[in-house]
Amino acid sequence: MARGRSETKEERDGAGGTPDPEEIRIWCADRGFSLSPPSCLGLARYLALLSRWSRVMNLVGPEEPEVILRTLIADSLHLAGFLRELPLRDDPQTWDLGAGAGLPGIPLRQIWQKGTYTLVESREKRAAFLRTFLVACPLPGVTVFRGRAEDFIAGHPPADLVISRAFLPWRQVLDLVAGRVSPGGCCLFLASGPAPAPPDGWSLLAQCPYPAGEGVRHFWAFSPLARP
Repeated sequence: MARGRSETKEERDGAGGTPDPEEIRIWCADRGFSLSPPSCLGLARYLALLSRWSRVMNLVGPEEPEVILRTLIADSLHLAGFLRELPLRDDPQTWDLGAGAGLPGIPLRQIWQKGTYTLVESREKRAAFLRTFLVACPLPGVTVFRGRAEDFIAGHPPADLVISRAFLPWRQVLDLVAGRVSPGGCCLFLASGPAPAPPDGWSLLAQCPYPAGEGVRHFWAFSPLARP
């Protein structure tokens, strides 16, 4: 860069600058998702910040906003529809364990805003990214807990919904939250294949395949069985 020249907006945001909210709206509409203008603006800002941070630290694999939208954000759009079909409370308390860079949580909360939602992340840089975004673009009911999931769970009443994308193997997650999911609540996984048989103490509440890129991914929702 020449000495004395100010950095341009495009250089700050990366090639192509901040994603266009209208292009995001059209992309989503073409795939059957109807998003409001504020939701599209929130997604555009999230994509821009995630792309910038990913250039200096490995938050997610792809760095280009359009690739992140196509390969990662789509999960959140499908997840919002799946959650609307589950018998959750009107104001569920949700834990997103191992929230990482905020996927699926931050895009999900642009369009599904019931209850409270805690992004639980032990890694400082990822937690800092989450806080940075939420300061710039607050989302209703969303907070960040920086620390071990075990410590968070021990200090809070049972959740109505636990979400795990790539936190721990699914059986370990169920063991971790056993007794910490409220009656009628569930533990939800984003997975690559159909749901397995539930372990003792759990029932399979629902599962759903959805298109992802060239393949298919799955949501699983396990609910705790009532104790005798």
